Order: sequence, then structure tokens, then C-alpha cells
Amino acid sequence: MDTEAQKRAAAARAIEFVRPGMRLGLGTGSTAKHFVDLLADRVRGGLDVIAVPTSEVTRAQAERLGITLTTLDETPELDLTIDGADEIAPDLTLIKGGGGALLHEKIVAAASAKMLVIADQSKWVQNLGRFPLPVEIAPFGAAATRRAVEDASAAAGCPGAALLRKGANGHAFVTDGGHWLLDAQLQRIPDPQFLAARLSAVPGVMEHGLFIGLARTAIIAGPDGVRLIERP
Repeated sequence: MDTEAQKRAAAARAIEFVRPGMRLGLGTGSTAKHFVDLLADRVRGGLDVIAVPTSEVTRAQAERLGITLTTLDETPELDLTIDGADEIAPDLTLIKGGGGALLHEKIVAAASAKMLVIADQSKWVQNLGRFPLPVEIAPFGAAATRRAVEDASAAAGCPGAALLRKGANGHAFVTDGGHWLLDAQLQRIPDPQFLAARLSAVPGVMEHGLFIGLARTAIIAGPDGVRLIERP
């Protein structure tokens, strides 16, 4: 299977976890997009679910495909969130946010009884950090926040530049929440939990892309098939 086929295979396996009447969180990104497509097929066949999208992109896709949507204000407790990841470690700690929706993704995941992460095998890593770690920040005081993020990363044993993400127009990329994103070039994160705590303590950091203790199950698809991994 090529990469897209692997992503769709992982999404297809995740559909098996969806039950009638469930309140779902719908992730953002290329793998989650496959899941939303497949979920819509089930909905057209009579499956009754409601869903909270994690981004405007996912919202538009789900609305176009006829999936009934709700919000966390209307439905503050969800049964299951299905989302992709940029990196997945063996303990199911994740790096997310490459698509720019990490704050909303984390809020939705935290409101769910279970988070299921789906990915192709390229996302499975022994140590997190080669993928740049997204950090969502307030635009106000961005230079000071960026410096503090770099200091926090260095203190956590993974020094690296935190680069402001730019959009196609050359200006700062703006998230659905109206914030900016830094992409921290850390290479290897020796202690994700310690780094997460240091980043969360920085004024101006709205959220970071380390998802710790949220994913319960991972579905990883590769050339040899699909495997299911439970958090230790």
C-alpha cells in the first residue's frame, strides 16, 4: 500500500469502533479526512451519530457530506474522538498540530471518554521530536513568547529554534482560534512530560502539540497490514 492507502486502511479500521448513538470528535488532517469520508458512507446507510469537528476544514467537509454536527457547548461530553497524529511514540504520547488545529484538537480529545489515533506507519517513532513541535501562542508579545519557548525547550534538554509558521501569503499563519503557531525544531524530546509542563508555564502559550495520556488506542497501517496498539 502507498501512504494514502495506508491512511485509508487505518481509517477503515477505526470505523469499526463507532456505534449507533455515539457522540464523536472528528479530527483534522489527511488521515482524519479519510475517516470523515468513511463515516459519511455509514451515515448515508443509516448510522445515527453526532459529531464535533476540531477545525473549520473538518466542519466544512462533514457538513458537505451530511454528518450531523454539534458543539462542545451543546454536547460537552463525547464518547470517542478519532484523529491523526504527526508522531506517535510507543506509550501513545503524540505530537500533533502540523495541520494547525492543535488547540481545538486537544480540547475535543480531553472532552472524550476515549481518543483513538489513526496513522500510516511513518508516524510511528521510538522517540518524539524529529517532527517540529507546534506551539500555539497569542499574537501579543510573540517575540517574547518565542524566546521563552526556546528557553523552556533548552531547560528540558531539547534546545532548538522555535520558528513562526507562515501562511501561503507570507504572513503569520492564524489558527481557527485566532492565534499564531511556533514550530519548535527540537529533533529529540527526552522527557515529553517535563517539556509539556515547562511550555504550559510560559505566559502567551495557549497550548502545545504534546498530547500526553489522551490517546488510548492507536491504529497503525503499513505495507503488511493494520495493527492495533493499546496504551501500556
